[in-house]
Amino acid sequence: MDLKPGWEIDMTISMLGIDIAKNTFQLHGADNSGNAVHNKRLARHELAAHVANLPTCTIVMEACGGANYWARVFQGSGHSVKLISPQFVKPFVKTNKNDANDALAIVEAASRPSMHFVPIKQVEQQDIQSIHRIRTRIVKNRTALINEIRGLCQEYGVVLVPGAARVKSSLCAAIADSDNELTPSARDSMQGLYEELIDVEARVKILDTRIRQLCRQNENCQRILKIPGVGELTATAIVAAVPDPGEFRNGRHMSAWLGLVPRQSSSGDKQILLGISKRGDRYLRTLLIHGARAVLSHYRDRDDDYTRWVGRKKATLSHNKAAVALANKNARIIWSMLNTGEDFNIGAQATAA
Repeated sequence: MDLKPGWEIDMTISMLGIDIAKNTFQLHGADNSGNAVHNKRLARHELAAHVANLPTCTIVMEACGGANYWARVFQGSGHSVKLISPQFVKPFVKTNKNDANDALAIVEAASRPSMHFVPIKQVEQQDIQSIHRIRTRIVKNRTALINEIRGLCQEYGVVLVPGAARVKSSLCAAIADSDNELTPSARDSMQGLYEELIDVEARVKILDTRIRQLCRQNENCQRILKIPGVGELTATAIVAAVPDPGEFRNGRHMSAWLGLVPRQSSSGDKQILLGISKRGDRYLRTLLIHGARAVLSHYRDRDDDYTRWVGRKKATLSHNKAAVALANKNARIIWSMLNTGEDFNIGAQATAA
């Protein structure tokens, strides 16, 4: 598949692999037989115009930073665009790693009939996902800040009340208490950390308000909110991450994509199922499992199929296994609702064929 000397472009391009970066882009084009017919290195300002002048073909890129933007640009030029996970491209890289070999590997990986591709996100979905990413980072910073406050106070013999929700009141009382071992300098430091914590929590509340507004404006979010254990965070995150439920063959396929199905290690007649695979989006998986934990913790016996199913799992499995099983079930229900447009019916046992 080496490019013949002097070949710049051939109108028989069937598939074009692009190794994207910030400023330089490597292109590798192949015809229907897999022969190399195009090989070019372009700067960022040259890429869009060059691709627009190419014959209509399938463009494949790795699903990395900037891939969704370029996918929308190339779709606007009339091309069919596919994104492929980098982990599926790596086995096809020959000899040394460089941009040209990476672009070639992208084409070879995408040519496999059983290859799985990543859905392309629209701008609205990226907007929602951006808010979630920012909120996750701020919440992590808040946790780190609370741990720092607890650790520093403990060095002065001041133990704050357990629970992140009560840290502010406990810290405020410790600063005001003149009988403890906090020095004037330490009190000033704790006051600064207290004000920082107030600011961080205010930022989290602003983002929560934006997520709530986006959830109210989205019809799919409103429908899947009716599922027990699915809140506004989970609903908006699912809608942002799953642009087209038709990309999945069935509900189990979506559960596997989220890493909620058992990891298999089988050989011959020996079938071994291990813990969940934990593939895919950790954030989505975490939200679904936390929501399932909340359902199990507030379980009340009711006369409907969904609640009876939850009761059976709660009675026969440990709390963690029951939570994962419920998260798996909710993921399948979400797929079914998004795929069919139906509303959640708690009285019917949801299935995902």
